[in-house]
Amino acid sequence: MHCNKYEDDCCEYNCCDNTEILKIGEAAPDFELDGVAGGKDGKWKLSDMKGKWVVLFFYPADYTFVCPTEVKGFQDNLKSFEKKGVEVLGCSVDSQFVHKAWAESLGGVDYPLLADVHHTTCWDYNVYIEEDAQALRGTFIINPDGVLKWYQVSDNSVGRSVGEVLRTIDALQTDKLCPVNWKEGEDTLN
Repeated sequence: MHCNKYEDDCCEYNCCDNTEILKIGEAAPDFELDGVAGGKDGKWKLSDMKGKWVVLFFYPADYTFVCPTEVKGFQDNLKSFEKKGVEVLGCSVDSQFVHKAWAESLGGVDYPLLADVHHTTCWDYNVYIEEDAQALRGTFIINPDGVLKWYQVSDNSVGRSVGEVLRTIDALQTDKLCPVNWKEGEDTLN
């Protein structure tokens, strides 16, 4: 659970020691966040997506260098995710209003860009860098039951591979043993 710095009973920022570790096979932390998708404001809640696969990816901030390449990379592959029954959600600490302007400058983003302005979801997913007030590059795959099946977190200087996220979803959706570099259509180990 996160420490809510905005509650009266919370001490002045020194109580925020998130020692809870996310575990594969356990429920992904729920959230409800404002955001923007396709130029329209909205609210998204993870628990409302039960029954669907979800890719939740965190990035440091809008209007940076690597982040637009990733957001556009997911947009360019959105149809591939949709064919697999996957909802894509991007998330940073920027507001929905900043997301909206930034998405327009990128030529539009059809999937939700979520606004974690209180940093609680970044915190719950263990990607929050408190001294920078930003998220690390974290990618989380959540199954239709709301269970965390895979995640990867990397340094903010390195963009993620959307192709690898798609390959991992293919492997997870087989519910079988998939060897190294396995691709859809290849034999599994069982």
